[in-house]
Amino acid sequence: MNLIRTLISGISILILSVSAPAQNFYPPLPKMAPADLKEDIRILKKVLEANHPSLYWYTSKDSIDYYFEETLASITDSLNEVEYKNKLSKLIATIHCGHTTVRFSKAYGKIANRYRFPQFPLALKAWDDSLVVLGSAYNNDSIFKRGTIITAINGRSPVQILDTLYQYISTDGYINNHKSQVISGNFPGWYKTILGDDDSVYVIKYLDSVGQEKVASIKAYRPVVDTVQRKVSNTAPTLTRREIRKLRLLNKRSMLIDTLNNTAFIRLTTFSGGRLRTFFRRSFKTLNQLSIDNLVIDLRENGGGNVGNSIDLTRYLINKPFKVGDSIVAFSRRLQYSRYIKPSFIYWLAMNFGGKKMEDGKIHYRRYEQHYFKPASKHHYDGQLYLIQGGYTFSAATMFISQLQGQSNVKVLGEESGGGYYGNSAMHIPKITLPNSGLIVSLPLYRLVMDKDRPKGRGIIPDIEIKPSSKAIREGYDIKLSEVRRIIRGN
Repeated sequence: MNLIRTLISGISILILSVSAPAQNFYPPLPKMAPADLKEDIRILKKVLEANHPSLYWYTSKDSIDYYFEETLASITDSLNEVEYKNKLSKLIATIHCGHTTVRFSKAYGKIANRYRFPQFPLALKAWDDSLVVLGSAYNNDSIFKRGTIITAINGRSPVQILDTLYQYISTDGYINNHKSQVISGNFPGWYKTILGDDDSVYVIKYLDSVGQEKVASIKAYRPVVDTVQRKVSNTAPTLTRREIRKLRLLNKRSMLIDTLNNTAFIRLTTFSGGRLRTFFRRSFKTLNQLSIDNLVIDLRENGGGNVGNSIDLTRYLINKPFKVGDSIVAFSRRLQYSRYIKPSFIYWLAMNFGGKKMEDGKIHYRRYEQHYFKPASKHHYDGQLYLIQGGYTFSAATMFISQLQGQSNVKVLGEESGGGYYGNSAMHIPKITLPNSGLIVSLPLYRLVMDKDRPKGRGIIPDIEIKPSSKAIREGYDIKLSEVRRIIRGN
């Protein structure tokens, strides 16, 4: 996700992707019978027990059983889909697997837009115990300007707010930095769906320009409805299909070269699509032709993707042979509850032809366990390498950085990664569709341990930590890129 999109102009309807306690929706959402909702939970538990490779990796079986029973007992009346998803998301978060998440049904996605407003009017950046204004829905807001530090909202401190929101977000192990980044992506939506939207006015404590705490009120935001349906002239140029495709590619990957400082900057937001192998080949050919001494790869928005592309990029940069992981295992290749798993047949084929049952009774992805990939012999890059990461850096992006951290010419900068340093559960991820509610739960099929000797439960800790800054937000500069440039100039 582009960090720029966290501004209020890019507020999306988070109600599609998060969970919350009961809310007052108008028009009212249809209710679902308690018996049907409980049946869905029991089905979900059976599917997870049969095929989730890390159901008890961070949470004991006794505890998982307790959380499921507790959720079942809490359903004493009919619920609408939002209320029900709230319960499931909080339940699934106890597994501590960032690839196991809950989504609304397809039917709900078609009507969710009508429940978007009113909402909290400020886009906020969250980290640690801090909330800082990124933008306001009101253009002429003279109080809550960009960079303003928030100390309380309706009597709740930032710590109280974030601790509450964190309970509804799945993450690898105990990586709160991933949760804070996700919340920063759409704070108004998270606030609305979890803490409620009954308040027409928010009372906010904040620090003014000289650091004194002040109090001000701000109305909930509702867009102005154009009742007369005025025609708005569109002066934006019409893009060709080729231009649209080019923009889509640039959104996934791009490279800029600063010849004055002999430095290249690659922004990589995914390891899927984007003709990445061609992009990597051409980029490293250019870097070698120009004898570029410094390479910065920005992976702060990279949530992962195709492992093959991650391997391909690693080969251009690593100085020794490497393998994907110490173990990549599934506990069963049989999809016992295939009628709830989509698409089941494709993943059944992948499990049966890509995995091998070993003496321990588990299904092993042997190629990634055994095969050592060699550094690229052509266009290999040997200059200084700076990798920027953050809470959105996840899955295959975490795998990529973890292979390179510690190499003599590599520095990892930024914040703790969102993906686990020890390992994760992913590789193949079909969807469970619950029959009564239609809610969708992602189901990773393989557990990947990248290195059994690494600490478990946290992300990659950067060599040089660079935290967000209210000053940088207020003045509008990228603190992490600024620090990387300073280091390069110093060297």
